Amino acid sequence: MMRREILVVAAILMDRQGRVLLVGNDWGRKGLVRYTLPGGTVEPGETVPEALVREVREETGLRVKAIEHLAYVIQVEDRRKNERTLALAFRASYEGLLNPRDPDGHIVEARFFTLEEVAQKLAGHRPLQEPLMDYLQGERGRFYAYPGWGLEGVRV
Repeated sequence: MMRREILVVAAILMDRQGRVLLVGNDWGRKGLVRYTLPGGTVEPGETVPEALVREVREETGLRVKAIEHLAYVIQVEDRRKNERTLALAFRASYEGLLNPRDPDGHIVEARFFTLEEVAQKLAGHRPLQEPLMDYLQGERGRFYAYPGWGLEGVRV
């Protein structure tokens, strides 16, 4: 079976108080909400910047004004599912009001959290928590490789 390759984009959006926007996803619609940065899969025929703008709009209602820089890259090898996910996280500026209109119906919340709250909301999901917390503490342009979603990774 061929391995599935998934390209994902994520936006780091911060308010004037330095809080970070996270969205709560209920993918299985089972009430198990997992928090992530706003973002999602790059669709066929779509560029990375186009996907970032679309995903932020769908999941938060905000409009990306500018993509400022690449913050970090994450690679996760999920051998159970025979998948590789490559996620590109970008710092971006935005305008508008929070008003999620997720066509997939997975987003149950979109709001800004303090750094302490971000660490708590992402606890247990190392590939989501570690790179973002490193970035928020001044690390930039790092590459993270994880052998699975719950496993310890390598930072380059």
